[in-house]
Amino acid sequence: MLIQQESGDSVTTEVYRDAWGIPHLRASSALELARAQGRNAATDRAWQIEVERHRVQGTTAAFLGAEAVVWDRFARQARLEDTARRCFAALDADTAAWVTAYTEGVGEGLAEGARSAPEFAATGLEPGRWEPWVPLGIWIAAHILFAGFPTKLWREEVARRLGDDLATLFATDGPGTTGSNGWLVTGARTETGAPLIAGDPHRFIEDPGVYQQIHLVCPGIDVVGLAVPGVPGVAHFGHTGSVAWAITSAMADYQDLYRERLRRTADGIEAEGPDGWRPATHHRETIEVAGGAPVTVDVIETGRGPVIAGDVPMPGGDGRMPGEDVPMPGGDGRVSEAVSLRYPPRVTAALGFEAIPALLRARTVGDVDRACDDWVEPVNVVHAADTEGGLLHRVAGRVPVRHEDNRLRVVPAWEPGHDWRGWHESPRAEVGDFAVMANARGIATPLGVEFAPPHRADRIAALLRESTSWTAPGMAAVHTDTWLASAAPLLDLVAALDEGRLAPGASALRARLLGWDRRMEAGSTEAALFAAVRSAVVRRLAAHPALEPLHGPFGYPEVFLPWLHLPTKIGYALETLLTTDRLPGIDRASLVRDAVDEVAAAGGPEATWGERHRLAPWQALPAPTARSGRDCPATTTACWPPQASPASPT
Repeated sequence: MLIQQESGDSVTTEVYRDAWGIPHLRASSALELARAQGRNAATDRAWQIEVERHRVQGTTAAFLGAEAVVWDRFARQARLEDTARRCFAALDADTAAWVTAYTEGVGEGLAEGARSAPEFAATGLEPGRWEPWVPLGIWIAAHILFAGFPTKLWREEVARRLGDDLATLFATDGPGTTGSNGWLVTGARTETGAPLIAGDPHRFIEDPGVYQQIHLVCPGIDVVGLAVPGVPGVAHFGHTGSVAWAITSAMADYQDLYRERLRRTADGIEAEGPDGWRPATHHRETIEVAGGAPVTVDVIETGRGPVIAGDVPMPGGDGRMPGEDVPMPGGDGRVSEAVSLRYPPRVTAALGFEAIPALLRARTVGDVDRACDDWVEPVNVVHAADTEGGLLHRVAGRVPVRHEDNRLRVVPAWEPGHDWRGWHESPRAEVGDFAVMANARGIATPLGVEFAPPHRADRIAALLRESTSWTAPGMAAVHTDTWLASAAPLLDLVAALDEGRLAPGASALRARLLGWDRRMEAGSTEAALFAAVRSAVVRRLAAHPALEPLHGPFGYPEVFLPWLHLPTKIGYALETLLTTDRLPGIDRASLVRDAVDEVAAAGGPEATWGERHRLAPWQALPAPTARSGRDCPATTTACWPPQASPASPT
């Protein structure tokens, strides 16, 4: 236990740490509380939040080295910092003052936090100045790839290389992907007669984690929940004593990609839109690289949005490059192709930050509901319940109304009909005995394209039906359930194998897999064997000649490679690929038989799932013993955002 008081100018802030080290902050006003939260984030998470600040600005390579250029280039081309500045400038005065107080607190605690974080000394990074827009930038950077717009690049390549009818072949709807879970159980099924809310966020595992447990108190505010270091308040998971809320991703599609035609003129760069050629903004920026030469980046923005991939029209005349201080000669008429990104905060200069202080003061479901009306990004499904019996199950966030093609593919900027035409209304639903959210199709169906399969939601619902006297501790049984419903398609193919055609030892392996209880328990050797067979099937599918065209290269920036890596796409969509009739020429039974033979022949001492399944959190500065980025994508800067390994079951 630690109690610390900080006083000055008749303002007193109390910081108390409980037995788990969780900070409890008490202040005399909302602004002082925000300042105290910022100071706490700086002392507890200095390295983390400074990395995030640099990530927004596209300056991480200056202290992390050449691998970080991949992200820095994207951050600059997508104009993350400029978007954050615009969003901050558009805040109402009270919210702007609240965010500013937080950043002032960060400034007060950053030097102290840096002294206890060895990463600063290891990289030579000095703590920098926090401007008021930075928390908004951290939020944007954390979620810009969250909705997975690079999947549209993948669909485009599948259509181009395998045919339009297979563009959605690798959809992850079924039945085995990762994702967050959440559920709301009404008083009809609890021991106390009061509702229970469970939040189970499956964010990629990072070190330090993306959330921080915290307790914030001042007159009018008393909330416990999960804060995002670098961002004030409690946005996603919170409890104010009389109302609680939790979220999962709605799997909505709210970002568009446009294929652009660009050309250089005497006045600069133009882009072809549905109304003809129009000027595009353009400038050049330099990325400083620790231990390497600086990298120059062209930053172009068309009427659709920032250009994030493609060629820059080269100058004519004397050959000077774009962005130089002298006037450019006229272009030579050549047209280059590029891809631009359109995303709501860039279009509207709004993130929905006004909702966060409103949530801190919420006392009823109605308060949470009204706060969520202001939310923009990311688009979430929200559960809330209060002590007055109020219940909430709704979507919060901004999804544009536009042509169906925008949702599926990269659309031509020069063709009419691909503009945004307002915003979808936020769907909501009534709550029965319970409500489950697990990234599956449901109330958010009209807003998305690909969703998680239904098996996680179905499993949670089945478990919740087993009791009418749920307690908070009892919910641990749902959180820790290890049943792997997605194993069924692969095990069905294993069951159909002709034992007479299996290699020695493979028949015994087949019998063990079919007798397995389908639980991914840490001590289970059968779970480890299933994971090995599944991985072998993924590798063999990826090597099949029918899918060879999808190995690339694709020519897109490296930051998008996690969405363009064939084994990764197969791993996430394996259950679909094992059951679809849209893959002619691939003998799946033969692939599975060969995979079982391979695992059986490997022999060696048996390992359990827990021994095989090792934690590898993403770190901005990997430990010296970490493997290279190509071998261990969960621990390398170059692979930001961190990606899970899809070859094994999740």
